[in-house]
Amino acid sequence: MTTTTGTDWHAWQESWDRQQEWYMPDREERFRIMLDMVEALVGPEPRVLDLACGTGTITARLLARFPNATSTGVDLDPALLTIAEGTFAGDERVSFVTADLTDPEWPARLPHDAYDAVLTATALHWLHSEPLAALYGQVAELVRDGGVFMNADHMIDESTPRINAAERTQRHARMDQAKADGALDWAEWWALAAQDPVLAAPTARRFEIYGEHAEGDTPSAAWHARVLREKGFGEARPVWRSPSDTLILAVK
Repeated sequence: MTTTTGTDWHAWQESWDRQQEWYMPDREERFRIMLDMVEALVGPEPRVLDLACGTGTITARLLARFPNATSTGVDLDPALLTIAEGTFAGDERVSFVTADLTDPEWPARLPHDAYDAVLTATALHWLHSEPLAALYGQVAELVRDGGVFMNADHMIDESTPRINAAERTQRHARMDQAKADGALDWAEWWALAAQDPVLAAPTARRFEIYGEHAEGDTPSAAWHARVLREKGFGEARPVWRSPSDTLILAVK
């Protein structure tokens, strides 16, 4: 979609996806499984909270597969939210909320008290374990009984250091080759955003908020499943895995 500002939001959305795929070549597979499980557990017309939504990647795939779904995207990043809002402008199924997930009052900003599904991917690893556990407690309050929460992210099993090192070496070799073939990395993508007439100001604000790059914790899948159960979910376990990442599904 190109707006009166001359900005091609679809192109920015696509470029974000390609940049993320440089880090995660199996990114679409995790989204497919995520939506499979949404359909299996809450049906094809869910009310979804897209948590730390970024450019609205999950929302885009949700609506393409389930046209009668609705989505609330929540994030703090002004640049990524600008792209999301531009991409979905005029779509009454989608709304966006600016909120800091470390603020205890963030759920009060949402348009609904309960959701069928809360979904997030490659976003919560910037939180350390204690605030992440607190966030899981808040999410449990937002998911209706029988509803689901899913988080796809880096989850490292520290009990397998040789496997971890071998996987990391191979993954980075492939990333180096893709970079040589022209793939954009995270820093290069943001440099382009900073040069765009429409995104320059929100990008500057973004770096004022986050700094260069926030690094939280990457606890194991077992930690995530245990904490989710402790915070109010009846069941929680991995439903998809790669050598470095896991999709955790929790049912209220």
